[in-house]
Amino acid sequence: MKKIDEIKSYLENKDTFEIIQYISEKFGSKAAFSTSLSIEDQVITHMLAAINSKIKIFTLDTGRLPNETYSLIEKTKERFNINIEIYFPDYRQVEKMVNEKGINLFYESIENRKECCRIRKIVPLKRALKKMKVWITGLRREQSITRQNIELIEYDYSYKVIKLNPLYKWTENEVWDYIRKHNIPYNSLYDKNYLSIGCAPCTRPVQPGEDIRAGRWWWENPNTKECGLHIKQ
Repeated sequence: MKKIDEIKSYLENKDTFEIIQYISEKFGSKAAFSTSLSIEDQVITHMLAAINSKIKIFTLDTGRLPNETYSLIEKTKERFNINIEIYFPDYRQVEKMVNEKGINLFYESIENRKECCRIRKIVPLKRALKKMKVWITGLRREQSITRQNIELIEYDYSYKVIKLNPLYKWTENEVWDYIRKHNIPYNSLYDKNYLSIGCAPCTRPVQPGEDIRAGRWWWENPNTKECGLHIKQ
């Protein structure tokens, strides 16, 4: 798309802060940042707060998040004096799914797990991105085999928005260096070897030698380890 190519060309030699600042100035409240409170997302939140951005910051509460994540939501709001909008799944869809397939249906099959992710994450995300022009994420290429080809800026046909991945080239060490330099609050589960944190039943600590996403849906093949939020069409 011509518009994306123009933006990409302009941002090509800009650093991450300049990229986020440009998107904020150009799109303002028509841009939205989805945070899962990961270390990557905390970096972006810090930058958005620093420029006093009008970009909407939101998170998805699936109803099964760890307590540590809920605590961090409040701590982050207080630290940066920002509002984080919270989107919930439709209780009727959740009730129907759980009553038909069980509370922990995701362990039974990939199909069940993806259905759970669809109801608890994808449907609320579509509501959050409605009327938005830009979706900002904390995705990095280094995170997993399913993310190795992401670009700085893309068009997401599923949600019909421009998708910005400002940290796409950052390494894990660079993220942690930024967190420590600016004393940014992070999820205490990282200190217990949780390297990718999602819903409590689908997240475990990572063992020595395992990759970053090994603790997510560990019973599945690495090639299927996405909830569906970031699948390219």
